[in-house]
Amino acid sequence: MQPLQFIVPLDGLEAIAPALPAVILVLVLANMATRFLGHRAHARQARDDEEITRYTPHSLTSVALVVASFLFLIVEPHGGMVMSVLVVGMFLTDFFEFEARQVEARNGMPVERPKGGLAASVLVLLYAAFQSLFFLVADIWTQIV
Repeated sequence: MQPLQFIVPLDGLEAIAPALPAVILVLVLANMATRFLGHRAHARQARDDEEITRYTPHSLTSVALVVASFLFLIVEPHGGMVMSVLVVGMFLTDFFEFEARQVEARNGMPVERPKGGLAASVLVLLYAAFQSLFFLVADIWTQIV
C-alpha cells in the first residue's frame, strides 16, 4: 500500500503523466498572459483611484500551476522538484509584488511592471519548455552529456 494512494489517485496520475510537462508549459504561458492582463488592470485601478484587487484569472492560473507542478513532483521526482521550487518561487514573488502594487497605489506612485514576477516566470518557462520539449534536443543532449 502506497502512503499517497488515498490522497492522490496514483493510477489516474500515471495515465496523465506523459502530458503533465505539456500541461505545465501551457499553464506557464497562460500565467504570463494573465500577468500582463493583470498588470493592465492594476494600472487602470491605480489611475482611477480604485483599490487594487487581485486579478482572478492570474490567481487561478498560478494555483493551477502550483498543483500541476506538485503532481509532476509525484510522477517525476527530480524534474518535479526543480519545477516545484521554481513555481513556488514565482508564486511567492507574485504575492509580494501584489503587495508592492498596493503600496504604490496608496502612495500615489506610478504602478511599475512586475519585474520579479516576469523574471521568475521566464525561468519557469525555460524549465517547462526543457521538460516538455526535451524530445527535440534529446539527441544533441545525449551527445553532450
